[in-house]
Amino acid sequence: MRRDDAGLKHALAEIDRQHLRRARRTIAAFTAPDRRCEVVVDGRRLVDFCSNDYLGLARHPEIAAAMAESAAALGSGTGAAHLVTGHGIEHERLEEELAEFTGRERALLFSTGYMANLAAVATLADRGEVVVMDRLNHASLIDGTLLSGARFSRYAHADPGDAEHLLKDLAGAATVVATDGVFSMDGDIARLPTLARISRAHRAWLIVDDAHGLGVLGATGRGTLEHFELGEFDVPVLVGTLGKAFGSFGAFIAGSADLIELLMQKARTYVYTTASPQPVAAATRKALVIAQRESWRRERVLALTARFRAAARQLDLHLGPSETPIQPVIFGTADAAVRAQNSLLEAGFLVVAIRPPTVPNGTARLRITLSAEHTEAQVDALVEALGRVHAQAPKKTEAHG
Repeated sequence: MRRDDAGLKHALAEIDRQHLRRARRTIAAFTAPDRRCEVVVDGRRLVDFCSNDYLGLARHPEIAAAMAESAAALGSGTGAAHLVTGHGIEHERLEEELAEFTGRERALLFSTGYMANLAAVATLADRGEVVVMDRLNHASLIDGTLLSGARFSRYAHADPGDAEHLLKDLAGAATVVATDGVFSMDGDIARLPTLARISRAHRAWLIVDDAHGLGVLGATGRGTLEHFELGEFDVPVLVGTLGKAFGSFGAFIAGSADLIELLMQKARTYVYTTASPQPVAAATRKALVIAQRESWRRERVLALTARFRAAARQLDLHLGPSETPIQPVIFGTADAAVRAQNSLLEAGFLVVAIRPPTVPNGTARLRITLSAEHTEAQVDALVEALGRVHAQAPKKTEAHG
């Protein structure tokens, strides 16, 4: 794009023409604890059904207190990268606790999940090699491949058989297989047992980004790997985030001691960035304790998910094949999804329309997420509002691809 205002205006006009312009909403306030999952936007009180706060920990008073106490003792910033003077005692303790939580030798903290995925892929894939990945993987896994200089080859979504065909065709050139554990826009779960088997057979690293599984899935909330009873032998590289189910901020990679040491030496997104504030790590440590202590949160969010799906099916809503708290309601076109979003806003619900390029063409949707803090009445009211939107929507939409 040339450097001139006309080029910028043209690019923005094209985004508008396709109904793809994104807009931010500023959350002016969170409501009182007795009005759960409510926020104030533009002076209006709305029930939030688009946050990734699955366990309802983001506003937990014990976590806020842990952050405040740490800030008072240790300050608000670290002032340097982890490998200079930025690595503090709270970081060290959190890494040890994350390693224990995931059953790994070591864990390494990153500022964001995006940075962790860039690090994992770019460290383990070299120029001239190939990364095999699910077609609907998070953008950060794709960008990690681009950063590494490797090529990538994508298999059909959630289809390990197609992945195995690619690995055979690549005849040893593929050194990494990468997948989301729970897919962020569809909510379905990767078929990890088969992916683990074929990755081992082809001597490829298997990276699982379990951002949306940790804290929610598995008998004790240890995520997609626990859900399938898989360990480090099956999935040697586990990526997790801390700003979703754990209600804090940041991310980590967990694995063998040698893997973590190599990441510390080579991962550009670790070496060349300031360490996150220690109070954030202190808050996350408390969140880990609460998530394990209050297992009812995980049980409740899954029960509310089942309640939502049962009610939505009765209204013939076009749901995705998800049993997790991520519930996509497919509308097809971007325009239809935006109209549905605006209708729900008028009804008092904050839900965001997800459109291409975030999702494939023809699959624009409302991405609804459930939290342990939602009430049954809030879930039922949302389904009723969705039913009204569905009844008013044009019946012909693009095919769901």
